Amino acid sequence: MLTRLMSSSIRSLDREYNCTVRLLDDSEYTCTIQRDAKGQYLFDLICHHLNLLEKDYFGIRYVDPDKQRHWLEFSKSIAKQMKSQPPFTMCLRVKFYPPDPAALKEEITRYLVFLQVKRDLYHGRLLCKTSDAALLAAYILQAEIGDYDPGKHPEGYCSKFQFFPKHSEKLERRIAEIHKTEMSLGTRLFWLLLHLVSLCCKGIEGFTFSRGEFMIYT
Repeated sequence: MLTRLMSSSIRSLDREYNCTVRLLDDSEYTCTIQRDAKGQYLFDLICHHLNLLEKDYFGIRYVDPDKQRHWLEFSKSIAKQMKSQPPFTMCLRVKFYPPDPAALKEEITRYLVFLQVKRDLYHGRLLCKTSDAALLAAYILQAEIGDYDPGKHPEGYCSKFQFFPKHSEKLERRIAEIHKTEMSLGTRLFWLLLHLVSLCCKGIEGFTFSRGEFMIYT
């Protein structure tokens, strides 16, 4: 009897595996799913965990054993796509930037898209002129700390923020200057940020436009 129970338990474990998904705020969501589960099931679990209703802009990305990045296909088995042995590790990422940011209704959606913008800028995936880079970083700084306050923000206050893979002191001073003089934008901030991102990304390898959207392949 005990042997049969142990055998049944082992078979059950063989049919399940652990999966960890790294979220855009660098936290992790770990779950146990059936071996034949499809990508849609995992995506729905993550969306439920985040209370994310505007799902169309997001996807799950993974890296294969050859270090190539792929988007998880929701209609196919996860295990068959991964080409490696469990446990699996994947990432939730923005797949489409919204063509009309004003159409985003949920705060969590706006927050996740904002985190993706920061990530793409930091990793050098948004290529733009220095003037646009300074403006984009100033937008992010505004979102992080609010309006400039000389009592709270001493000289060199933005140096603790890493907006790009590397940047000069001159660019850092320009970011602070824009933040001090031009950034009282209130609720317009997010929309202007995404508008600037769309300008930066036009014609860049790794982005393709479709129906007014651009899709991230990098």
